[in-house]
Amino acid sequence: MPHKTAKTAAKATVSKPAAKAATSKAALSKAPAHKAPAHKPVASKAPVAAAPAKAPVAAKPAVKAAAPAPKVEEKKVVTQRQGFKANEFVVYPAHGVGQILAIEEQEIAGAKLELFVINFIKDKMTLRVPTAKVANVGMRKLSEPALVKKALETLKGRARVKRTMWSRRAQEYEAKINSGDIVAIAEVVRDLYRSESQPEQSYSERQLYEAALDRLSREIAVVQHSTETEAVKEIEAQLAKSPRRTGAKTEAADGEADTDAEGDADDADGATVADEAA
Repeated sequence: MPHKTAKTAAKATVSKPAAKAATSKAALSKAPAHKAPAHKPVASKAPVAAAPAKAPVAAKPAVKAAAPAPKVEEKKVVTQRQGFKANEFVVYPAHGVGQILAIEEQEIAGAKLELFVINFIKDKMTLRVPTAKVANVGMRKLSEPALVKKALETLKGRARVKRTMWSRRAQEYEAKINSGDIVAIAEVVRDLYRSESQPEQSYSERQLYEAALDRLSREIAVVQHSTETEAVKEIEAQLAKSPRRTGAKTEAADGEADTDAEGDADDADGATVADEAA
């Protein structure tokens, strides 16, 4: 009997650890079931970090900024067109002497257009002229020294004043001034010049005279590499040599009568001009 009790006691001791092991396994099997949901919120936050997917959108401005670069290069290449060069002085009939600052390309209504950028320093004006229309507007190079000399010789000639209405003569003078022809402009200066011994000019005559004198002196100054003041003095010196300045008071009186556009004599002259035209 003592042996049996010892065996049963041993079995009891063995069965207890087994029971503990069974309970510990059950506890372990339940623990992961409760802890697993704790990791799910962490996994759900991971997709929120995918916001950097917008990075490719930020790269678009870099492509747009590089697009205008070729246009700047094209403008630099163009330095000569229609025989005219950048930084060259030219004569634009309607405004006189100007300087070509650059030859640019601009896109207008989807079409590329080449333009001369001309600066008129005295007038503080910049003009853009299409290179294809240079011949139409009459833009030309500066006159040769020989042609300038011819213009100065023209100033020494006798003034030719037509006996017509002043309005008609004023139109002719304006046409000569805007023609861009240096000799024609010299003729206007010669015909409208008045010395101290002659009657004063009317307001409209004075305006046309100063416009012609300004055009002529600017071109002479650029061609001879002098100042406009020096050019004006040279022009006035040539005008003083004209035979009209030395005397013929009758011519001075005729010139005074011609400037009166509203006189009866002008009306009669208008009738004779109409007869000649017929």
